[in-house]
Amino acid sequence: MSKPKPIPLDKILFSQGFGTRRHCANLIMSELVKIEGQVVDDPDMLISIENLQLEVEGEIWPFHEKAYIAFHKPMNYECSHKTKHHPSVYNLFPSQLIERGIQCVGRLDQDTTGLLLLSDDGQFIHQMTTPKKNIGKVYVIQTAEKILAKQMEHLLNGVVLDDDPKPCFATKCEQTADNVLEMTIVEGRYHQVKRMLAAVGNHVSGLHRQAIGHYVMPSNLMEGQWTWLNQNDRDHLYGRGTKDEK
Repeated sequence: MSKPKPIPLDKILFSQGFGTRRHCANLIMSELVKIEGQVVDDPDMLISIENLQLEVEGEIWPFHEKAYIAFHKPMNYECSHKTKHHPSVYNLFPSQLIERGIQCVGRLDQDTTGLLLLSDDGQFIHQMTTPKKNIGKVYVIQTAEKILAKQMEHLLNGVVLDDDPKPCFATKCEQTADNVLEMTIVEGRYHQVKRMLAAVGNHVSGLHRQAIGHYVMPSNLMEGQWTWLNQNDRDHLYGRGTKDEK
């Protein structure tokens, strides 16, 4: 594979969400941009983007042509720019990512915690959200009442929700405690997990998404924190390889 062509430095900063081309050029000419510890003051200077790490106003910023983010969503945040009752998850990200237009890949309810993906790559967002790709989402569910074997059987065989005659299925159910169920689903209908549990006669009291595909949210990623996804991580999202390979 051929190496990517060098790009003018102001265009690089613009692509990374540091503002307009004019603002990026001003940052450079003001000697606020460093590469490998050296000030670069020419906006038109051609820079290789391969393994590029910028330092802008003292902040280290690795170059990413597209942004792929894993985020540990905390409780009481909404996955929307126009929120109704709670603050937006977008408030928890640096301005550079907001400027370049990252969007949530699907949504988690305000009272649901766990793995949320964000990206500025429209094709990636579509691939991760279409049921046709058969990408499983793994939830840890705390239930109000003890989970019964017949309830799990019903979830695996399919339940009909009140807004769609087509049944939805859990592709996997594993009871890990009396009131804790680990369940995998492929679709992402509105309030689907909560409604599925209600349909079998139980109730969700706590909901956490811990994995998508074979990508398990890192145990050291605390609530409110985010991390870049590399190519290997994205392969695991698509279900390639196994969990043990991570």
